[in-house]
Amino acid sequence: MTNTWWELKILCEPDLEDSVFWRLDDFGCRGTASETKGNSSLVKAYLPRFQAQLLDLAALSLWLRQDALCVGLSSPTLDWQLIDEEDWASSWKQYWQPLEIGDRFLVNPAWLPLPEASTRLVIRLDPGVAFGTGNHATTQLCLESLEMRLSEIPQSFVNTNDQQEPPVIADIGCGSGILAIGALLLGAKKVYAVDNDPLAVQSTISNRTLNDINSERLLPALGSVDVLTQLISQPVDGIVCNILADVIIELIPQMNAIAKPSTWAIFSGILLEQSKAVADALEKHDWVVATLWKRKEWCCLNVRRS
Repeated sequence: MTNTWWELKILCEPDLEDSVFWRLDDFGCRGTASETKGNSSLVKAYLPRFQAQLLDLAALSLWLRQDALCVGLSSPTLDWQLIDEEDWASSWKQYWQPLEIGDRFLVNPAWLPLPEASTRLVIRLDPGVAFGTGNHATTQLCLESLEMRLSEIPQSFVNTNDQQEPPVIADIGCGSGILAIGALLLGAKKVYAVDNDPLAVQSTISNRTLNDINSERLLPALGSVDVLTQLISQPVDGIVCNILADVIIELIPQMNAIAKPSTWAIFSGILLEQSKAVADALEKHDWVVATLWKRKEWCCLNVRRS
């Protein structure tokens, strides 16, 4: 029997788009995309039928309206229908186009040809049902932060023989593997990538192959920080973590076990109003926020050991 999915369509003001993406991700949606419709944004998202009943979708509609009211924007409209899995697998992809991020990255959907004349670092991606297409503000902030951080490799990672030593990085909540792949393209030596969702781990493995990355440089595994402590032979140089603020706060005490006194970290998936709570938790466990980058209602904390 063919599996069926809810296809959700939300028509909203463009300034509400990131908030809608966050709400859909929190609701459990997989495979989200957006397009411009006149002066509005049309966001599409997909959810397995068994995960939501009609009452759940009605509640989602209410939450979306409340989110808009809180920021003084007009209420979005939510429509839904059931579609077959084959339709879901191809429907959202037609709206996803190559995307330039920061000064150096180009995220290119795996089913589209590579650009002929681009000087950017190309990340080929097929996220499947995993988070991380590059469209969300938090992913973009993380890639831009990695670009800034890893541009300092010649100054920051020099051993006694005056030779560069590229960093080893942990990606916590790796999703599609987009941040891990981006870090490796920028010159990282190795990335340990973990996620609690087995579909995300499989997506990272698939995208590792798509980008011709050696399996010894990108090591995905199912789990979280506790699994990292078993995988690594010594503390890592850097940490990237694009999940949710509450989860970050919960994991911070465990991260000291994989960090050196010189370790830096990039945390995102944080709403602006949550940034103080995350910063307080970091400070309590000997981390210092060096910079806060924001995009709309989202922010990214670039931190270092105190």
